[in-house]
Amino acid sequence: MSNTIGNHLRLTTFGESHGAAVGGILDGCPAGIAVDEQLIANEMERRHDGGYATSRREPDVVEILSGTYQGLTLGTPIAFIVRNSDTRSEDYSELAGLYRPGHADFTYDRRYGLRDPRGGGRASGRETAARVAAGAIAKMILNQSGISVKATVAESATPSDNDSCGGIVECTVSGLKAGYGNPVFDKLNARLAAAAMSIPSAIGFEMGAGFEAARMTGSQYRDLWGDGFTTQTNHCGGIQGGISNGMPIVFRVAFHPPVTINQPTVCIDRDGKLHSWIPQGRHDRCHIDRTVVVVEAMAALTVADYIV
Repeated sequence: MSNTIGNHLRLTTFGESHGAAVGGILDGCPAGIAVDEQLIANEMERRHDGGYATSRREPDVVEILSGTYQGLTLGTPIAFIVRNSDTRSEDYSELAGLYRPGHADFTYDRRYGLRDPRGGGRASGRETAARVAAGAIAKMILNQSGISVKATVAESATPSDNDSCGGIVECTVSGLKAGYGNPVFDKLNARLAAAAMSIPSAIGFEMGAGFEAARMTGSQYRDLWGDGFTTQTNHCGGIQGGISNGMPIVFRVAFHPPVTINQPTVCIDRDGKLHSWIPQGRHDRCHIDRTVVVVEAMAALTVADYIV
């Protein structure tokens, strides 16, 4: 199982939705970075936000176990945990032998021969709590270089009473100078795409003009020069040849709707037999607001990996 992202700034996450905790080890963080505990707390709270979010509420206090001293990073691995405290594992007891439609139940079982059915286990969005905590530290690294990461909801809908909806998050990285990234197989845009698409429910990725560029002519798409090595437009999304060009990096991530909804559904068991199942537990009807900070975290970790 691949649980690590990054080459120089490396994050390894661990934990399941209904285990004792989720957490991570962030290795490669430079020494002397001031740890803003309030920023970490604020980012964790943002992950809770959303008018149609699950009623599962946990304090999500980040406990830093190593790698800091007197408010500064030491340059050694930063280990942290976020304890799970509001679990209701009994809501998932029926799913031990069933595969829900649209979930990773079936694929995890086929890949590993067993799985944790409680709340989706490792495939749950709960795992993103560790990403957000580490992303907050990555933002502290970027802040020292005048780089900011900001995402917003670009598109969403209002779910009906018994259904769900997805949406699109747009993220902008500002202040990154030209020359970061590598050509061919380590392109900055490819790394951003991989990081974004690793987020649960992510289903699509585009940069700059994105798929609309396929409908443009070359004369419309090309970003003509402006003053001081800036460009008049930013259809490429701030990256050319896999390397930053000094313009803002702009990308969008599409998220599919939550697939466990307040409706009876049909599951399949290990023998291929169909079973009717009435969902229990607590589930988002729309999680797009909660993904914003996760997208920021993955962008921050990806960009920081190039500058540490």
